[in-house]
Amino acid sequence: MRGVSDDRSGLPRRLADQPSEHQPPLPPKGGRGRGCGGSRVTAARPLTLALPKGRLLRPALELLRRAGVDGIPPDESRRLIFTDAARGLRLLVLKPADVPTYVEYGAADLGIVGKDILLEQEPDVYEPLDLGFGHCRLVVAEPKALWERDDPAKWSWVRVATKYPNLTRRYFSERGIQVEVVRLDGSIELAPLVGLAERIVDLVQSGETLRANGLVEVAEILRSTARLIVNRAAQKTAYQAVSRFLEELRAGVAR
Repeated sequence: MRGVSDDRSGLPRRLADQPSEHQPPLPPKGGRGRGCGGSRVTAARPLTLALPKGRLLRPALELLRRAGVDGIPPDESRRLIFTDAARGLRLLVLKPADVPTYVEYGAADLGIVGKDILLEQEPDVYEPLDLGFGHCRLVVAEPKALWERDDPAKWSWVRVATKYPNLTRRYFSERGIQVEVVRLDGSIELAPLVGLAERIVDLVQSGETLRANGLVEVAEILRSTARLIVNRAAQKTAYQAVSRFLEELRAGVAR
């Protein structure tokens, strides 16, 4: 397993050389790996920040505006690349699950992504800052009719639909429960309604979508917020630019 324990969730994450959220990140130690794909930031190649589409995009853009970044697009814009030439910053808008890959392999120097995705994928990146928005929970849920007669303490085998197969397997295996995971990319709440799986593991904010589909939360797996991640090589080759941007984001979070 690639990570170590997270104090709050009990789930693994990479912390061995992760900088403190209250100090500028330190340059990485020597060595090569997937995180070494970044190139030196120059006037010809600006610092690149990967942003997630969907629920995290609007608060991410608002944070960047508070941090003083220019050229921020309207939330409804369909453009996928934006540039603040004066600051030397390029913004990419990606599917949330792709943000860690872009950062890990050096196509982006930094990224904003949910902690849920980081725990699911365990990318080899720095995670220096909790951005304080995008609060949600990963939960186990089942139909209300099943919940009324169910006893999770007696589970020995379950079939679960989710787009978080790794976290789902880990959660149930740690409790000695055999799990068959049905991997889906969307409309997870539909699975129990059509007999694909009796239970689901999915993100919730208010829980309204679960209730609207006749589902009841059974257990909480973890809590998630948006995080800033940094490519390991970029942290070394563009240390000043990355550290300056990190401090600007910290100031934006504090406002």
